Amino acid sequence: MAPDTEMRDADAIEEEKLQYNHGGVTEQELDEKYPNRPHNHSKTLPFHELLTTLFNPLLANRKKPPGAAAPRRKTGPAHMTPNEIRHSIIERFISRWRQKVGNDFYPALRLIIPEKDRDRAMYGLKEKTIAKLIVRVIGIDKKSEDALALLNWKLPGHRVSASAGDFAARCFEVLTKRPIRSKAGDLTVGQVNAMLDELSLMSKEEEQLHVFEDFYRKMNPEELMWLIRMILRQMKIGATEKTLLDVWHKDAESLFNVSSSLRRVCWELYDPELSLHGDQSQIALMSCFQPELAGFTLSSFQKLVEKMKPDPDDDVFWIEEKLDGERMQLHMAREDSGKVRFSFWSRKAKDYTYLYGSGFDDDNAALTRHLTKAFHPSIRNIILDGEMVTWDMSLDAIVAFGTLKTAAISEQKNPFSDSGRRPLFRVFDCLYVNDKPLTRYTLRDRRKALEASIQPVHRRMEIHSYTEGRTVDDIKARLSQVVAEASEGLVVKNPRSMYKHERTEDWIKVKPEYMSEYGEDLDCLIIGGYFGSGSRGGRLSSFLCGLKVDENSKKCWSFFKVGGGMAAGDYAEIYHMTDGKWKDWNAQKPPDEYIELAGKGRQFEKPDQWIKPEDSIVVAVKAASVSNTDQFRTGYTLRFPRFKSIRKDRDWDTALSVKDFFQLKNEVEQKHEDNKFELDTTRKTKRAAPKRRKKPLEIAGNEVANQYAGPDTEIFKGLTFFVLPGTNKLKKSKADLEALVKSNGGNIVQTHTVENVICIGDSRILKAASIIKGGKHNIVRAQWLLDCVEQHQIDSEAGRSKFVLPYEPCHMFHTVEDDVEMIAANVDEFGDSYTRDLTVQSLAKLCESMADIDPSASFDFYAQLESHGIDLDESPGSMFRRTVVYFDAPEDDNLDAQFAQQVVQFGNGTIANSLGDKSITHVIVGANSQASRLKEIRSEMSSRRQVPRVVDMIWVLECWKEKTMLDEEKYVP
Repeated sequence: MAPDTEMRDADAIEEEKLQYNHGGVTEQELDEKYPNRPHNHSKTLPFHELLTTLFNPLLANRKKPPGAAAPRRKTGPAHMTPNEIRHSIIERFISRWRQKVGNDFYPALRLIIPEKDRDRAMYGLKEKTIAKLIVRVIGIDKKSEDALALLNWKLPGHRVSASAGDFAARCFEVLTKRPIRSKAGDLTVGQVNAMLDELSLMSKEEEQLHVFEDFYRKMNPEELMWLIRMILRQMKIGATEKTLLDVWHKDAESLFNVSSSLRRVCWELYDPELSLHGDQSQIALMSCFQPELAGFTLSSFQKLVEKMKPDPDDDVFWIEEKLDGERMQLHMAREDSGKVRFSFWSRKAKDYTYLYGSGFDDDNAALTRHLTKAFHPSIRNIILDGEMVTWDMSLDAIVAFGTLKTAAISEQKNPFSDSGRRPLFRVFDCLYVNDKPLTRYTLRDRRKALEASIQPVHRRMEIHSYTEGRTVDDIKARLSQVVAEASEGLVVKNPRSMYKHERTEDWIKVKPEYMSEYGEDLDCLIIGGYFGSGSRGGRLSSFLCGLKVDENSKKCWSFFKVGGGMAAGDYAEIYHMTDGKWKDWNAQKPPDEYIELAGKGRQFEKPDQWIKPEDSIVVAVKAASVSNTDQFRTGYTLRFPRFKSIRKDRDWDTALSVKDFFQLKNEVEQKHEDNKFELDTTRKTKRAAPKRRKKPLEIAGNEVANQYAGPDTEIFKGLTFFVLPGTNKLKKSKADLEALVKSNGGNIVQTHTVENVICIGDSRILKAASIIKGGKHNIVRAQWLLDCVEQHQIDSEAGRSKFVLPYEPCHMFHTVEDDVEMIAANVDEFGDSYTRDLTVQSLAKLCESMADIDPSASFDFYAQLESHGIDLDESPGSMFRRTVVYFDAPEDDNLDAQFAQQVVQFGNGTIANSLGDKSITHVIVGANSQASRLKEIRSEMSSRRQVPRVVDMIWVLECWKEKTMLDEEKYVP
């Protein structure tokens, strides 16, 4: 490089540094704080290269239809998978940046994923404000068509309607008509960052207008469109934050989890050859981190206990009450001058310091002004993990999470009131003390540090209590207690565990619903909608929900339809959050890139409209159970799904996936197997030995002493069997079973290596264990042979076609993994075969196995109607059909109670005459019920296997008003 060129480049770099203020921190201050940070050797790339070499190629790759890529080969980009292409695009851009600019990638990364940039202040700009600024910048009339199109960007009715619902695209359409520049601008990435820093410090519209005018002069419409996406922090570039971080450095995601800082990720991991060591991967004071999250399990309590007790010499686990609040981390630092600084962050890394306080002397603090005596004098700095809840001083109890911000604002205005509601910080972990991170210490040791470091402040900041447990009964007793107190549930923790910045099974949350089959809320994506009729006509009244195919895909498989449980307010919120994003379903050109239905060309359960998963919302749904189906792509669907809430805290890519669901399903089935095993070991039934007729028989030329006494058929003709020795429930020997097979046309061999052989066995003998280990053969119980012969006789007598029965789960001693789902699909959820006729004995056995099923989930006439697509949740005459209601209302509520009872009966519900009725699903209390009576009811209900819901009478009246059964949690007294 020539000297004058070097001089010009150096001047350009210095100019960028002067413009780029790093949030008000000077270059010298940054060098002091980050002495090893990388410095670029040249000025940053032109801003438009972000578009041409990164954003647009990623979007083009995302829009590539499934199956368009050629089969994978060893070389050549044309034969790469979309995921490989995505990584390649990002790698090329990063490589170009290193070559042309240097190792400091932070200026680019904060523009690529601006939603993760914690170093730049929020702009305080929403779509409507930006629309007004653009109208002024381009100088058009406020009432012109283009101005209205910008201001009403969600509405599709304007001429520029292709961008409805996408504000940045709508801006592009309008700006394209009036560009100052048609070619790419000459702003660099560094200059754009400097201008955005300036914009983030402005609050007045006139000041913001000046910056937008500068952007308008220096950028073309496409660049402006992407700039607006960065300001709104709505990029959607076709690559996730995880993908970008993984490509940048293998430890990038780990560092981001403990720091929430793109700056640290770029400046500490600029060399791909270097790895994180020691304290580099530890949390830091005044730096937000990803907290440890509790996992959930649907396995038995016994399995939960086993997970919590890996050490036989230390079998204690901790049981905490699950709090209904907002996860919060508190950072406190005492400066040499004596001044104390605080910072608060939520689980989503939102800064709440403005609300709860920045110091003891913060006159606008809802919390910190009350914590002057909360910390031991020796504590210089500390990080606490806990839950911020709302405490009602008059009730002396925690109240619903939704009141937290209101309570905090009220506390800011009336900080020393002893009545009303206030924020209370319940601390359950200590992660940092006096410059020492504690995440690699055990929970037990961290608890000791917590108790030694803080002094609880009554109803302001308290240490969350726990009880020790060792057995299943300890969990059950505590769960009954919190149910009686109308609490959220439990969190069971392993006191020997270290702190992890992810969801982990060291902490497991347990709610009462979790212990019922699929009672746990399922967080699923809405992917389609169906127009209603009658009072719901003209709008979407029910929704198709789906499961993500995998974490890297934007495709979803159809799973179930839901419409029940939604109030008018829920519909309004869904419409608002998805406004402008719905598209009409085109059966000739279905959106296969995003949604896959069952039936392929037949498109089972196709919606009237559909929505891209990435544009949609996550809803929490609960259901009675899961059943097989051919109507939904997953092969399963929910029975009696009911809407519970909109999950505003979840993004589309964190919704339930196909893999997550099958893992959940397997846990439920394992729990059933465990329960069945416990039941079988307690029952001992005697069976009379069957009488047999003797009939001589020879197999392979050898006379057999044991003879088969059943009919002779050709049912097994063409099939080859290998019968393993050992005992079976039929008390038939190996020779008996071989005789049965031979008499009904089957061939017998003495090895499992023969092609297409059927292995018959009921015992885990050495040979069976060898076959199972080989992983290639199923082992079928001997009962299947008898069932095949018996069904053949029934079919013959009825004149029906005769065939060998397909395997059912009850027929299998061992099933290879690939056949599990296929075999499970041959019976319904109760184990009733789709192909085998019931006998009196088998019907009795089936009914016996159904005895413990929740009556609310039992199969009935209404379920049959629903299975044929009839939505009974829209019918007031059937909305209470699965409820048994007991009314416990004082006399002064008698009139309302009479009307509510009539509503329940009209909705096909059952009224219980006594609180002792074990089938009760709901206890309705009146507005004037005493607190002591409520406590008495909850205490009595808590010991029941299926805990009834205790709800206010207003719940019945609101259900009647909305013509659907609403979620009860909003109406808990």
